[in-house]
Amino acid sequence: MAASYLIKEVKLVNRGLTQEVDVLIKDGRIQKIGQGLQTDHAVEEVAGEGRFLMPGVVDDQVHFREPGLTHKANIATESRAAVAGGTTTFMEMPNTVPNALTVDLLEDKYAIAARTSLGNYSFFMGASNQNLAEVLKVDYRHVCGIKAFLGSSTGNMLIDNEAAIERLFAEAPALIAIHAEDEGTVKAFEAQWADVPEDQLPPDIHPRIRPVEACYRSSSQAVERAKRLGTRLHVLHITTAAETQLFEPGDFRQHPKRITSEVCVHHLSFTDKDYPRLGDKIKCNPAIKTQTDQDALWQALKEGRIDVMATDHAPHTAEEKAQGYRKAPAGLPLVQHALMIGLRWVRQGRLSLPELVDYMCHKPASLFDVEGRGYADEGAWADLVLLDERQLTVSKENIFHKVGWSPFEGETFDWMPGTVWVSGHKAYQQGTFFERPGMRLTFAR
Repeated sequence: MAASYLIKEVKLVNRGLTQEVDVLIKDGRIQKIGQGLQTDHAVEEVAGEGRFLMPGVVDDQVHFREPGLTHKANIATESRAAVAGGTTTFMEMPNTVPNALTVDLLEDKYAIAARTSLGNYSFFMGASNQNLAEVLKVDYRHVCGIKAFLGSSTGNMLIDNEAAIERLFAEAPALIAIHAEDEGTVKAFEAQWADVPEDQLPPDIHPRIRPVEACYRSSSQAVERAKRLGTRLHVLHITTAAETQLFEPGDFRQHPKRITSEVCVHHLSFTDKDYPRLGDKIKCNPAIKTQTDQDALWQALKEGRIDVMATDHAPHTAEEKAQGYRKAPAGLPLVQHALMIGLRWVRQGRLSLPELVDYMCHKPASLFDVEGRGYADEGAWADLVLLDERQLTVSKENIFHKVGWSPFEGETFDWMPGTVWVSGHKAYQQGTFFERPGMRLTFAR
């Protein structure tokens, strides 16, 4: 039987409000929220001491690399890093090896997670030029959505046949999440640098090869197609000022929209000015771009043109990243520190804590119709994070990602997850994990 917890005297951040309350967890769910709560059954009492309590983060885009790329990561290691960082729920991408392009291959990933994932989980069904029949077999009450790479990235998974894309957009029974970069544009810019020796490439070569034009061309075509066909489209990792204008402003929960978008924490943290310092450690697809682009991302987030924050956690080994620009794979590990990065923005006054909770917890859950998660409501699953105001300097000794490095190494955060509950189970507390698998997500569709 699951343990019960009574979390006393916390500041609960939920649905735009901060309330001083007690929270009772029983049978995996939030049974009661109120002041001066008492119980008639055995509980573990937790002294909140006036600290903030928030829902667990819901990350709609991670790459945990299992199966096939487990020298970089696996579901066990990365879900622990996620939970330690306050991310209790994740949605993982299909560009593993083999790509998750059939129902059987997709269910293989669920079977691994059922044994090894500390966090709650869902996995995207992959789309290719040939697998529409498999996409249509999926029960999307138990699968978060369909992922289509309209530009190639890690795993060389790509759907680039116009007829196949048209059919997918027309017939998809669930949300399609896309990686939008125009492959032809990227190849053309890549060719311009083909004869330049590796040691003569500028530090910011990546956004020159994968520029604004590649992102905007692909995103705009996808948005136009989705409008024409009525597709439920979600555009991942927006990076450019131009793209932000493709999306309607406003909160999709009050003004429903069929086309939504996401921004990732690294695109809000770094600009092209950081390439000389961090080099290929921050090489990712789509590329980190200019300060002007980043400013536009922040503005679009405030306006509701961008709907959610995520990580696109995409680990590669330090050795792979150190091979030089042309061989270094794109992607960086982020899931352990994403909430801490957000809390730094709260400290800096860029966001309020309720706004951060909205972007990282509430809205992702609502956007994907996740049942019972993302909000700290009575009756909801108890995915909760008790924050500690104490410092953490990121170092190899305290990184839980399997690859053991972070672009934030040496930086100090002064607000962090202290205790984390996953489906009512105390899963993490100040460096210690308490093992029990998380739960497969369900969706109200």
